[in-house]
Amino acid sequence: MSEKLIIKEVKPTKGEVSVSGAKNSVLKLMAASLICSDTCVIYNVPNLSDVDIMLQVLNELGAKTKYDKINKKVEIDSTNITNCHASKEFVSKMRASFCVLGALIARLNEADVALPGGCKIGERRVNFHIKGLESLGCTCNIIDGYVKAKTTNLKGAIVCFDVPSVGATENIMMASVTANGTTIIQNAAQEPEIVDLANFLNAMGANIEGAGTSQIIINGIKQSQLKGCEYTTLPDRIEAGTYMSIIIASGGEGIIKNIFPNHLTLFTGKLLEMGANVKLIDPNTIFIKGYERLKAMNFITQPYPGFPTDLQAIASALLCTAQGISVVTESLYENRFMHVKELWKMGANIILNKKHAIIKGVDYLGGTSVEATDLRAGAAMVVAAMSARGETEITKLEHIDRGYENFVEKLQGLNIDVVRVNDNSNKEDKIGELNVAKL
Repeated sequence: MSEKLIIKEVKPTKGEVSVSGAKNSVLKLMAASLICSDTCVIYNVPNLSDVDIMLQVLNELGAKTKYDKINKKVEIDSTNITNCHASKEFVSKMRASFCVLGALIARLNEADVALPGGCKIGERRVNFHIKGLESLGCTCNIIDGYVKAKTTNLKGAIVCFDVPSVGATENIMMASVTANGTTIIQNAAQEPEIVDLANFLNAMGANIEGAGTSQIIINGIKQSQLKGCEYTTLPDRIEAGTYMSIIIASGGEGIIKNIFPNHLTLFTGKLLEMGANVKLIDPNTIFIKGYERLKAMNFITQPYPGFPTDLQAIASALLCTAQGISVVTESLYENRFMHVKELWKMGANIILNKKHAIIKGVDYLGGTSVEATDLRAGAAMVVAAMSARGETEITKLEHIDRGYENFVEKLQGLNIDVVRVNDNSNKEDKIGELNVAKL
């Protein structure tokens, strides 16, 4: 039975919310645990459908796993990994599971991994992954929807990406942990999740330097030198940015805990530019307040430390009621404006022009029935609902469940009138009644 969120007439938020462990980090830590012939324990693991899928991938490869959802802990025993085949059944559901490719090469010198799936936000090729593995001495072929990689001499090399790629950086970093010699990744991705993965691998005994910069150096060691470890995942910066936007959109206030503010410096700067109030209470807690009418602003999505593409849809929803005209440029994924047609249903005034969205702020949006077309678009619909008159219904919650733990409970903790119910409606979407000014 499908479900939907129903958000009633909105009032300003008030309350607090605690950010969960980072989805985009913990999934890679789980994959990396395959490299070590021992047991790793990962803490601060969010209860998400993506985590369940990754556990299925690890179990298929021979790992023994225990998931304590109450204490947010995953235990992974990779002692007896002998299977290098990660099937389409699981990998096609979630792109992050493709990172078992590098881990299996480091562990078994062989990998047979299905091409990745996940949100259909645009073309996300695997050529950087393959080029990097070939530099390390692997032969790689794509056959029947699988990347088949193998080596008899995994050796260090200089790997230079044309553009920074998070997934390719992670896969090459993992693969090179057990390579003979030193690997240097140039033009590497610099996201905090890259640093988290490097710290996790170093906790297992790897020798990695420079994570968080454009050049990462991995001094290869023998696989037998790696040992199990215990590690705590960093907070989810995208979830934090989502709740910041929800609070601001409502014109309310709130406290966000378990946040690393320095991971959102540029995003926070844009919120301040719009007229929001953000104050640091302590190193991991912020106070945030919105006002009745924010100001328009422009931004371009870029690799970290630039504006996160994962917050583009969320910020776009916030701009729908800002005073003035905003220009949003999506430079990373060509299909990441799927949320716009849902915002149109609510009365947003948005013109799409290739990689640009031109948003003229309206006084308010109109509540209606919308879809979560992908993970972050689903969160964007909640942001839009915060400035809507009338009731908003959001369907296709399976996308939201991939990245937001205890979403309804956290929204309710901010004094938002929201419920999750079975969706028995076959009615067509109704358009929010709103007079939209033309550009």
